[in-house]
Amino acid sequence: MTTPNPAIAFSPRRIGAMVLRYWYLMRSSWPRLLELIYWPMVQMLMWGFLQSYVTENATFFARAGGTFIGAVLLWDLLFRGQLGFSISFLEEMWARNMGNLMMSPLRPAEFVIALMAMSLVRLAIGMVPVTLVAMWFFQFNVYSLGFALAAFFLNLILTSWSVGIVVSGVVLRNGMGAEGLAWTIMFLLLPLTCVYYPVATLPYALQIVAWALPPTYVFEGMRALLIEHTFRADLMAWALVLNVVYFAGAVAAFLKLLESARRQGSLMQTGE
Repeated sequence: MTTPNPAIAFSPRRIGAMVLRYWYLMRSSWPRLLELIYWPMVQMLMWGFLQSYVTENATFFARAGGTFIGAVLLWDLLFRGQLGFSISFLEEMWARNMGNLMMSPLRPAEFVIALMAMSLVRLAIGMVPVTLVAMWFFQFNVYSLGFALAAFFLNLILTSWSVGIVVSGVVLRNGMGAEGLAWTIMFLLLPLTCVYYPVATLPYALQIVAWALPPTYVFEGMRALLIEHTFRADLMAWALVLNVVYFAGAVAAFLKLLESARRQGSLMQTGE
């Protein structure tokens, strides 16, 4: 009877080792930590003061409550979740370490899980201070949303990971010439996911596209909760179904692109 090779088995210790690597790397550079907080803080302050103005001068927006601040916080959760995943991945590409990792016992699934964990760490560092400032300056407590916030978070973080996984696979296959996707791709979704306005604002053809994107359901659900005080469980369920499909597709695409990168030898060629 043969003994299983421990290097082949799924290993939480290898995942933990990768998370520690990224944590030490991030902790050693104060500009990296500052960047996690800076942009969410700027956006929240800008939109928060804008909402304070319209609340004082427009009946509808007064009734709309914290929709602007809520949209900003949820959008940053989506964007920063994807960026946190991608940045940790790009750290390996910048260090030209990807070939070494792929030749180690580290499995692709373990690598992806480690990147997801670091996405959560980066997200917490960046977003928790911003939510506290939102409470202090604008009396908007996102944590008061309770279960709805958990549903919003789950759906947005799954979308961000799906995008991050696909982008990582594309960069693996095509080299650092595709690095720009990590910084820009989420902004392509910004007008279609209806962050700051209802889906009905879009032309009919774009509404169909919008409803195919899970974040659209989250932002519509947020507006329903803050304006109508109704939690739309149906929207969250549809978003979760789409996220499961997209996440599975993203993982399959990553594995395909990784295999193609191995065959083409691009793991050792991480230049432009």
